[in-house]
Amino acid sequence: MADAAVEFLLENLTQLLLHHAHLIIDAKDKVEKLETDLRFFKAFLRDSTKKRKKDNRLRDLVRSIRDVVYEAEDIIDAFVTQAAVAKSRSYFGKAFSSPAKLLDIAGQVESICGKIRDFKGGKDNFDFAILDIGDDGPETALEVPIVRKDNIVGLEDEAEKLIGYLNDKTDQLDVISIIGMPGLGKTTLAAKIFDDPALQFEFPTRIWVYVSQEFTSKNVFLAILKKMITKLSDEMYARSDVELAQEVASRLEGGKFLIVMDDVWTSQDWDKLKIAFPSNARMGKVLITSRQQEVALAANRKRLPHNMRHLDEAESWLLFQWEVFGKPECPSVLEVSGKLIVKGCCRLPLAIVVIGGILATKFAASDDLCVRRDAWEKVSQSVSVYLKDEDPLKRMEAIIALSYDKLPYHLKECFLYLGMFPEDFEIPVWNLTRMWIAEGLIQPKDGVISIEEIAENYLDELINRNLVRIDKRKANGKVKTCRIHDLLRDFCKTIAGNERENFLQEIKNYGGVFQPLASDISKYRRLCIHSNVVNFLSKRPKGPLVRSFVCFSKEEFDLQNDTISAIPAAFKLLRVLEVKPIRFPKIPGDLYHLVHLRYITLSLNSASNTKPTVLPAAFSKLWNIQTLIIDTASRTLEIRADILNMIQLRHLKTNASATLIKPGKASKEGDMLQTLGTISPESCTEALIGKARNLKKLGVRGNLALLMDPKSGSFDSLRKLGSLENLKLINDAFPHPSKLGDLPPSYRFPKKLRSLTLSSTLLDWTDMSIIGSLENLLVLKLKDKAFMGRSWEAADAGFRRLEVLHIGHTNLAVWVASGHHFPRLRCLKLRNCENLEGVPIELADIPTFQELDLFRTEKAAASAKKIRKNRTTNGLTEFKLFIFPPLQNDL
Repeated sequence: MADAAVEFLLENLTQLLLHHAHLIIDAKDKVEKLETDLRFFKAFLRDSTKKRKKDNRLRDLVRSIRDVVYEAEDIIDAFVTQAAVAKSRSYFGKAFSSPAKLLDIAGQVESICGKIRDFKGGKDNFDFAILDIGDDGPETALEVPIVRKDNIVGLEDEAEKLIGYLNDKTDQLDVISIIGMPGLGKTTLAAKIFDDPALQFEFPTRIWVYVSQEFTSKNVFLAILKKMITKLSDEMYARSDVELAQEVASRLEGGKFLIVMDDVWTSQDWDKLKIAFPSNARMGKVLITSRQQEVALAANRKRLPHNMRHLDEAESWLLFQWEVFGKPECPSVLEVSGKLIVKGCCRLPLAIVVIGGILATKFAASDDLCVRRDAWEKVSQSVSVYLKDEDPLKRMEAIIALSYDKLPYHLKECFLYLGMFPEDFEIPVWNLTRMWIAEGLIQPKDGVISIEEIAENYLDELINRNLVRIDKRKANGKVKTCRIHDLLRDFCKTIAGNERENFLQEIKNYGGVFQPLASDISKYRRLCIHSNVVNFLSKRPKGPLVRSFVCFSKEEFDLQNDTISAIPAAFKLLRVLEVKPIRFPKIPGDLYHLVHLRYITLSLNSASNTKPTVLPAAFSKLWNIQTLIIDTASRTLEIRADILNMIQLRHLKTNASATLIKPGKASKEGDMLQTLGTISPESCTEALIGKARNLKKLGVRGNLALLMDPKSGSFDSLRKLGSLENLKLINDAFPHPSKLGDLPPSYRFPKKLRSLTLSSTLLDWTDMSIIGSLENLLVLKLKDKAFMGRSWEAADAGFRRLEVLHIGHTNLAVWVASGHHFPRLRCLKLRNCENLEGVPIELADIPTFQELDLFRTEKAAASAKKIRKNRTTNGLTEFKLFIFPPLQNDL
């Protein structure tokens, strides 16, 4: 943990000395000396990375470095806050009172430097290779992502049995339960069944709900309704649990449905949820996964639960081979140690997958197999040491610990940070990586790769090691959301929360009492709380060391005026504030005292959705902000702060149409800005584009006619954005969007554009030839009547690189196209295209075509089935077809 702490404090000091030296004028010489010593620490830590695990002296020294760096960071941050905000002096009091405190730290730092020199034999440089304490081999900062598929082994017989249950005819609601210990693959088996193509046609309504240990009935019912209703109204959210349950039951009654309730913990939990499922629904099926037998018995006493079995030896070895090599084979020289490792996994799928993640990075086809064999033998010996306990669950925990110990230092804190998210939570990758960056867990490297790309690569490494699993992908194939297994999350919380690391702490409420107590949080550096948040804040907690406060509650709630300052009053050194579920009636004035904030997500309540929400000019006082996310019920957001003067700002996101102040002479260059959206057309000026010239993602929402007007020149200026890859244009001309005129010619679009989203533009299909001429376009999303007209005949020589096409809410009836019009098409999604008579059959000839998804596009369903048949007949690539609702003759 010391490595990231040193690097982060070094970067902080560099920025402080460059841009805000006036705030430390009384201690500048001490800060400069500290910076020099930190560089000495950094060199020592870099040289000793491989040796720490096996030398107690090194470990103790590294822990001392971390502790003193944390203390120095606390003092300097508090010192800066006091200098910037006079009111904060009474908050910190004598704890961080003056530059004199830095003298104490300087003494401690010099003492550690002396210990390092003694350890090195009085030298400033030392060859660690002479220490006979082994080596784990070379460590690479970035690994090439390993392409792997989810491997399901040993579940075929169990899936077949459960699918048989689902096809049984019953005279009432049928509840089927999958029971087993953690790590056996209950969720994996349920997902295999849920995605079965035959069942997709069998059940018109299929819904998956993550329940977990901490849930509310209301959130579960709302999650079900979200799958059945396009958009839930405010009135729906305001309903009681019972009213929502009745709404769910009325929509399910008489229909054929399959609902998966994943991870139900107790029979009492099931009792709270079952009221939403009509008992007389003879065509309805509910599939439960749980660790507890009592849950299954409470849910259905007429049907015995399905108890998950362990893998047998052959299945365990097969799964291991798939995980490590991507195929069912293993070099003979590795087989003996490989089978010893598998034997230690106690036939638990999760254990095999996790340890396979270690070994997948220990084998490459080009490597010397003897070297690989030696590495595997070390792992097999480690497994024998770790796995002394006969309890399978404790063995599983030991394997996770082994995998964690094998992580390079730059991944350990990133992995532990996942403990900040709730159980069974769908983690948004965009937010996760920006939070990592704000925490200082990701450090920039020399070269062309951005810090965001480094963070994405770190996540890929954790995925490749099977410590994180992909949940959803974006249209471009990148990971959109991810999840972490309950056991892995528990491990993160245990390691990160212990006294040795003090990395993060979750606040939970047990019988009305918070643990830890609100009065005992002064020693923690990161806090997460996902329930009873208002009650916690009402206790006026105080955390002078807290750098992150995170809330991902499933429930949204409003703060009252008397508690809106509770967070900034409690945590004055915050870097990360992620509190989207908490709706603020207004921005508290003392929020602007949090000058160390780097990442913030705020939800603002507006008195009326037609009245703009205002982001005051004082926001520009937050000079460290990198990521700013504002969610509001209003259609518009007035930003009075000059975002160009927020020199660290990289990402500004809002769901409203944001109006920016015009760049003036005092405005700085917005070179750091990468994401800007959604802003109003009036704000998308040539002056803004000229300063924010490194934008990669831009969203514009409002009356797009103002943007397209040739006289204004606003759209033409987008051509100057040489790095822009993603453009979203939403024609939101209140109260009714008007038809947009002709699209500008293709040469006026940004040259590197890879993804284009159009919404409510009401364009003619003839304009598609312009979009087709965008030579780098990979993803095209046409939403909410982007194009209207009964027929579209695709033009030749267009869409040469397009891979993903989404079309939604259009009156298109006749679509004429051939395979050569979309030569690289991979995925086609059609949403609410009720008039479309058919998908062009010729698309079946596209070699890359893999996925066709129809939602409420019934007339085109028959042609979609023909496309699937043609591709199967021709033996082309794997093809997935999704149709909702399914055809009647398929039921």
